[in-house]
Amino acid sequence: MSADANPVMTPDKDWWRGAVIYQIYPRSYQDSNGDGIGDLKGITARLAHIADLGADAIWISPFFTSPMKDFGYDVSNYVDVDPMFGSLTDFDGLIAEAHRLNIKVMIDLVMSHSSDQHAWFVESRSSRVNPKADWYVWSDPKPDGSPPNNWLSIFGGSAWQWDPTRMQYYLHNFLTSQPDMNLHNPEVQDALLAATRFWLERGVDGFRLDTINFYFHDKELRDNPALAPERRNASTAPAVNPYNFQEHIYDKNRPENIAFLKRFRALLDEYPAIAAVGEVGDSQRGLEIVGEYTSGNDKMQMCYAFEFLAPEPLTPEVVRNTQNAFANAAPEGWACWAFSNHDVVRHVSRWGANVLDRDAYAKMTSALLLTQRGSVCIYQGEELGLTEADIAFEDLQDPYGIQFWPEFKGRDGCRTPMVWDDHAVQAGFSTAQKTWLPIPVEHVLRAVNTQAGKEESVLEHYRRFLAFRRQHPAFAKGDIVFHDAGDNQLIYTRAFGNEKLLCVFNMNAEETAITLPSGEWIGLEGHGFNSAVNDNKVELPAWGAYFARHA
Repeated sequence: MSADANPVMTPDKDWWRGAVIYQIYPRSYQDSNGDGIGDLKGITARLAHIADLGADAIWISPFFTSPMKDFGYDVSNYVDVDPMFGSLTDFDGLIAEAHRLNIKVMIDLVMSHSSDQHAWFVESRSSRVNPKADWYVWSDPKPDGSPPNNWLSIFGGSAWQWDPTRMQYYLHNFLTSQPDMNLHNPEVQDALLAATRFWLERGVDGFRLDTINFYFHDKELRDNPALAPERRNASTAPAVNPYNFQEHIYDKNRPENIAFLKRFRALLDEYPAIAAVGEVGDSQRGLEIVGEYTSGNDKMQMCYAFEFLAPEPLTPEVVRNTQNAFANAAPEGWACWAFSNHDVVRHVSRWGANVLDRDAYAKMTSALLLTQRGSVCIYQGEELGLTEADIAFEDLQDPYGIQFWPEFKGRDGCRTPMVWDDHAVQAGFSTAQKTWLPIPVEHVLRAVNTQAGKEESVLEHYRRFLAFRRQHPAFAKGDIVFHDAGDNQLIYTRAFGNEKLLCVFNMNAEETAITLPSGEWIGLEGHGFNSAVNDNKVELPAWGAYFARHA
């Protein structure tokens, strides 16, 4: 056999473009040791479900060592696994099994802040002259003892916490136990990049960067200006939070971040095929910042803002405006869209609370998401049509919900354990008598085993539609053009190479007839939606969809 007979496959550096990424909240996916909390071995045991679904990659929320004040988003050691979730050996096993199943692995990196129990912060707060004294954002009080400026925390109250040892305030954009790191200090950047390299060497395929626009603060600590009431948008923080009363131009969204993101990307590019997606949390400038962070080929491969995670209803106008605004803000960039995640009310409840046929609505919205221009994140349980759980106050775990109860119930309702088997203890998630969050009865009724193999189920729809999507590269990588349509109707085409696809949606609870754009269209099969075409009109049932190829 010649040396060239079996060449080594070159990794696809572009695998992320149009990828479907399945988000796993590790506490709630699968418990392997009976303590009521999910773990890495549990994830490994359930990877076949994700492979069967047809996702390209997984994104795992933080599993690093942490006191769990914010459930892993408060890291106390960036290069180890919290014993709650297992060990580094368990993570290596997860990577190996995922790659065997041809699933990429992305992990959550929280670099804007750490836990106050991280050794870096313990040293930093010990004095004003230690080697890490400037690794976090410290400031003297005003002459009257009050905080340095008016910056607010997303979790409520001032973003400054008094420390009696240093007799200074430190900055925390989230919990007081989550001090912000000072990325103006090159040593801090180096340490964070070293932690990133640690996981790259263990074989990860990419990262999701938490709160990517929070990395830098204004060195002069200038006050944020007030935000006019008509411009307040509750998608970054709940409406009851005064955080929405400010325009956040000094505590985040700083121009210095661009240079660091270039350093981060240069590290990724040392490896064959690594990708990163950044979370941009800003209600006023989200898409503009996404454009800045994804422009060129030297920063983030992709980012997402909160347009599709907001409470405002999903309408044809919202879809068109969001895609067009992104195209204007980031003509060279690439988005990653999601309708649900671990921080927001599940979209079937958020948008479909008054919908009678929730399954039909779940199928329509999934097809809409999976045919948008950009990559896609699916949140665990979304493929089952899970609704937001109603968690009693005494069962709440989320400090955000406890702080603002009852006007805002926090994030626990979307974080309840995954349901696998309606006949098993704790729906197959755990053998424990009590799980870290209760499992709603209505979720048990939608367990994986109750839907698998049933053609009309939401689960089988996701499997079928993901397979349909893979057959047509235009869905993953093509351009998008919107066409005129009536109320509650959405029409767009996706084009890539020689393929041009038509997508038609009835975003309405009543059946309707929709006029197709001019041209010869050949209906596609395999997506699971039923329709009839007569005289260049497609008749769609409530929450129906139609897909065709240009002849």
